Amino acid sequence: MDRRKSFVSSLEDLRADLLRMGAAVERAIHDAVKSLVNRDQALAERVVQGDDAIDQLELDIESQCLSLLALQQPMAKDLRVIGTALKVITDLERMADHAVDIAQVTIALHGQRLIKPLIDVPRMAELAQAMVRKSLDAYVDENVEAARAVIEADDEVDHLYAQVFRELLLIMMENPRSIEQATHLLLVAQYLERIADHATNLGEWVIYMVTGERPPAQRYSRGPG
Repeated sequence: MDRRKSFVSSLEDLRADLLRMGAAVERAIHDAVKSLVNRDQALAERVVQGDDAIDQLELDIESQCLSLLALQQPMAKDLRVIGTALKVITDLERMADHAVDIAQVTIALHGQRLIKPLIDVPRMAELAQAMVRKSLDAYVDENVEAARAVIEADDEVDHLYAQVFRELLLIMMENPRSIEQATHLLLVAQYLERIADHATNLGEWVIYMVTGERPPAQRYSRGPG
């Protein structure tokens, strides 16, 4: 196998491993929110324990990228593909950390009756998971329009976060005894909003990879208003 074919094969392996990490992160988000909705302590514990495997995937992919940079000395588009992978795995790892944060809320609320039905939080999770999946598809397909659609989808997550914020604030004002749990649930919504922000980053990095157009400085919402 000549050098170029070997390089292309290595890039395909890199994409496959990155998708595997993305699938693991998406599953962690789903399971973390499911553990909260169903008050499933065992599932929450599995999310926490599974974070080590995701961290290891990040390290393995990082090692692949650095090896390709050192041995192949890629230029132009190939260099952006590898550089984008390094950025993507950082965002994925942070998403996984937020999934763990949500699972830890499930553990912290063990035995407590929820102060409100969880409707918007699972919806936020569904949207965030879809953003992760679509951004990774855009990475593999090198699809700029799909990446832009991911970025635009963040507005809906932000809207739901603002709605949850207002509802929980009202509950805390009406019943001070609810403040501790309401604060936990507000953090869950914030973690999901941050996950969507990281998925937005992925979309921006895909655009950079394909076009060479640098993404804007990463911004994170700090709450409604």
